[in-house]
Amino acid sequence: MKRRIAMILAMTLAAGMTACGGAAESGQTAESTAAESTAAESSSAEADQAAADEVAALIDAIYVQQWTEETEAQCAAAKAGWDALTDAQKELVEGEEADPDYFGRDTGDASLDDPRNGDAIGENEILVVSFGTSFNTSRICDIRGIEDAIAEEYSGWSVRRAFTSQIIMNHVLARDGEKIDNVKQALDRAVANNVKNLVVQPTHLMHGAEYDELTETLEEYADKFEKLAVAEPLLGEVGKDVSEINEDKKDVAEAVTAEAVAAAKYESLEAAAADGAAFVFMGHGTSHTAKVSYSQMQAQMDALGYENVFIGTVEGEPEETACENIIEAVAEAGYKKVILRPLMVVAGDHAYNDMAGEDEDSWASMFTASGKFDSVDCQIEGMGRIRAIQEIYIAHTADALAKAGLTAARTASAAGPLEDGVYTASFNTDSSMFRANEACEGKGTLTVKDGKMTFHVSLVSKKILNLYLGKAEDAKNAAESDLLMPTVDTVTYADGTSEEVFGFDIPLMALDQDFDLAVIGEKGVWYDHVVSVSDAVAQE
Repeated sequence: MKRRIAMILAMTLAAGMTACGGAAESGQTAESTAAESTAAESSSAEADQAAADEVAALIDAIYVQQWTEETEAQCAAAKAGWDALTDAQKELVEGEEADPDYFGRDTGDASLDDPRNGDAIGENEILVVSFGTSFNTSRICDIRGIEDAIAEEYSGWSVRRAFTSQIIMNHVLARDGEKIDNVKQALDRAVANNVKNLVVQPTHLMHGAEYDELTETLEEYADKFEKLAVAEPLLGEVGKDVSEINEDKKDVAEAVTAEAVAAAKYESLEAAAADGAAFVFMGHGTSHTAKVSYSQMQAQMDALGYENVFIGTVEGEPEETACENIIEAVAEAGYKKVILRPLMVVAGDHAYNDMAGEDEDSWASMFTASGKFDSVDCQIEGMGRIRAIQEIYIAHTADALAKAGLTAARTASAAGPLEDGVYTASFNTDSSMFRANEACEGKGTLTVKDGKMTFHVSLVSKKILNLYLGKAEDAKNAAESDLLMPTVDTVTYADGTSEEVFGFDIPLMALDQDFDLAVIGEKGVWYDHVVSVSDAVAQE
């Protein structure tokens, strides 16, 4: 018993000595552990940064305008390197051009796109050439929108795609695995497929540097095809000075303004002005001599009486289009609400960042920071998705075909009579104020019965009271039975809201042919318009 107690005492004493006499020893251990922990953390942080820097270098290596035989392997390496990083490491990626958004930003589902880089082209090809964008949804809506419209119009021709920005092509290839041809690759593909007739339709805005480079490249291939033609860009010929505006610029001005007004939920541009709202269309800008095109667009807006529409540019060239100058112009005109929208075919990086971005140098931020306006809103939509803009490209393609002495098979709706049935068709007018409701995307319902065609279109409001097949002068004396009476239609917009508007049943003699259609509104005045119905597609 005594021995057991002694052992317990000895153990207790030993424990006490360890606790008291080991205090310094324990402190040294804690300091050593802390130092080791700090060193480990430092080493880990350095390793994280090293891994991020390695991926940044891989991204910078493919952020170039030159394609080489190593490009595809470099793109794959950059993506593999990114995928191997932890989430924390991805946030550290920073290079000359690289940042976490290069791979990390969600820009939509690339699988919905069609790179149009297939072979089996045939003898006739229309090559649609664009600058390009890495924003997937915008590429699908704007660039593919134009390509699809041209393909639908000329079903007998193969439509292929090429981009001029290798930086963008590399980005899309590395991030999404989608291979898009550059111009030389697309032309080489056409040669390898024994294409005889090639029409190139640029989606560029104007005859600027990109268009010049394209035509220079095409000259190198002039002897590779039996016929090679290049179509006009969206705004057509540049013209000598500000006052020289053309039909293309008028059509673009009307189309983009009508789309912006509808998206802002105004009945008309005049209604927006009465509400103190101005529309600012932001283009890219250029030091090229074609920069006068932006001044011409402003002159065109003025000529149309669009007093609350202003044209600006990211680059501030011409000078009067710089953001600070546009801010002053809008403020001096007395408008307190601003709607920003890109004057660009594609809503890409410039639209999302330079126009609507959160940085202090974005247009939305600068307009807001000026303190001159009650509200600043952004519409991030490119012009390529607007049907009226697509029609301009289709017309330019037709002109190029005609000049080259080529013919193109048209869509079924343009080729001949339709069988009895119900179709969706486009309603084309000469006015941005008289059009199909935006909820209908420029379309209406075509019914063919016993060979007779009737087209129903829902308009934008209840302000147009009657239509008349013919001229306004004749409509003034027409019997009431000769007038087209309205129906009350309910349309549902993209945001889920619904509205009652007037619609009309219009008898048709033929598709794809202009005809006179007079309209009368609440003011009791008849107005002349020229319209057509086209692109009929059978409803399922």
